[in-house]
Amino acid sequence: GLELSHCVGTNSLGPTGPWRSGGPCKMKRVRTVFKPEQLERLEQEFLKQQYMVGTERVDLAATLHLTETQVKVWFQNRRIKWRKQSLEQKAAKLSQFGVIQPASADSTDSKDHEEDTVDVEL
Repeated sequence: GLELSHCVGTNSLGPTGPWRSGGPCKMKRVRTVFKPEQLERLEQEFLKQQYMVGTERVDLAATLHLTETQVKVWFQNRRIKWRKQSLEQKAAKLSQFGVIQPASADSTDSKDHEEDTVDVEL
């Protein structure tokens, strides 16, 4: 699940508490480390479908002993990686034929999919 590291700072028991902004105690989420078996299964599912929703996501999370949020964020990040790889392959093919790709293509594509640019779990 989501784990938080201990307070960083000199006064971890201060009146502001760990969740208030500007306080002396900052909590940092520990990055999820997936097991190789979990990653293999997640990749298999991604090859079948790029979007995992509803009961499919709940079932996959339970099977892999992950939270639904962890599966959701993994799929979001994997879609970003997939789009980036697709753009790089497209650019490589175009450069083989001497076609120059306009610089605005990357920024336009990323704006269309802002809802998928999530790097952290909530």
